[in-house]
Amino acid sequence: MILTYQECIEKYGSDYKIKKEIENRNLFMMEKGVYSTEEIAPELDIILNKYPKTVCTGPSAFYYHGLADVIPDYYYLATKRNDTRIKDLRVKQSFLKDDIFEPGTIEIEYNNSTVRLYGKERMIIELMRFKSRTPNDYYKEIIRNYRKLVNELDFRLVEDYAALFPNGSKYMDMIEIEVL
Repeated sequence: MILTYQECIEKYGSDYKIKKEIENRNLFMMEKGVYSTEEIAPELDIILNKYPKTVCTGPSAFYYHGLADVIPDYYYLATKRNDTRIKDLRVKQSFLKDDIFEPGTIEIEYNNSTVRLYGKERMIIELMRFKSRTPNDYYKEIIRNYRKLVNELDFRLVEDYAALFPNGSKYMDMIEIEVL
């Protein structure tokens, strides 16, 4: 179980007691401010615990949804525009306006970790938004996987998410041509 420093204070009572738990090997310091009750903790859990207000997006979300086979080199996390810059070299951060940050956010279980990410309906809009920045073979792989689950998608939601963006109707046209 991953714990923040504050959660450790609440559980053990003081900094001294936290250090004693670490000495007794009942608690392990994974990174500054991140502790675990297990000696080895998944990096994903550490990242998600360290940055709880973020949402996985981009290649990370496509991978966790099973839409891409490529394991991302970084954790792609979205934050609100006025949030603090993340200085972690393992993270690629994108800043979003407040009105487009929350819509489409869901939680899924991935390898016993609870991951907060954008749903498939929101991610298809993100794919269209950043089509020019996406490598062609990677883009085609994701589109091919979207075609396989086209009957599972809620296209009303896709339309709602598209409407949040200035070029929403363009994105819907692209989805109609590419996926449907």
